[in-house]
Amino acid sequence: MKPVTMYTTAVCPFCVRAKQVLNSKGVSDIKEVRIDLDPQERDKMMSTTGRRTVPQIFIGDTHIGGCDDLVALNQAGKLDLLLAD
Repeated sequence: MKPVTMYTTAVCPFCVRAKQVLNSKGVSDIKEVRIDLDPQERDKMMSTTGRRTVPQIFIGDTHIGGCDDLVALNQAGKLDLLLAD
């Protein structure tokens, strides 16, 4: 399974939802990057993704987007393929 990285903040219902979706797919190890604790990480996230909102989710080196993007991928049946090695 590819590594999953998620940019998050402490209070983020969309982050919680995204983690639930990933957990339902067997992803137990999510590297969380807390942008509310580290402004440099926020800057890095924004320069990499062009977005300001959390979560921003990466599967391997692929930027998935936010929670809605993750849910849409799952509903389209494409999330499993992205997670597979």
